[in-house]
Amino acid sequence: MATADTSTFTGRLDDFGVTVSEGPAAACASLVDAAAGEPAVGVPLGRSGPDALADSAASLPERVETDPTTADLRAAHTGVTAASLGIASYGSVAVEADADGTEPVSLFVDRHVVVLREADLVPDVPDAFAWLGPRARDESTDVVFATGPSATADMGGLVHGAHGPKEVHVVLLRGEDGDAVENAEVAADE
Repeated sequence: MATADTSTFTGRLDDFGVTVSEGPAAACASLVDAAAGEPAVGVPLGRSGPDALADSAASLPERVETDPTTADLRAAHTGVTAASLGIASYGSVAVEADADGTEPVSLFVDRHVVVLREADLVPDVPDAFAWLGPRARDESTDVVFATGPSATADMGGLVHGAHGPKEVHVVLLRGEDGDAVENAEVAADE
């Protein structure tokens, strides 16, 4: 999988008003805690996003309800999920529909806090489709590519939160050793 530098990604997120916090996987719970409002629901990392999150030091704060009822979801201000992939040139994240409820937890709240590993960032849409193609064909995976807060101007002025979250916050996890992955230029895996 091709990788991308984070400055392109964070620059695009800034264009859309998406806030970003960065740190090592061990700091994930505190970064999410600082970004999430009350009440918060979520999907355990590793059940949303890449399998590699299940074996990492990344976790969610205890106050995030990870087995929410429908009533919990309706009352939640914040939904916390992982993303499987980020597209640097668009500032988009790939949120998979799964049995754990990743899609509704990310869409039915006012604020979506999305956890993304820096290693899962690709340069552009063709790289994202190279990742998605086999998954869609072989596993019937459904993915929402979300770019910034939900917005529509169908009825006149721009309205946020019409079809999804009004706010998005990305928690970008650097390598396990705490060092930033240095991919200043696009480098394709062989």
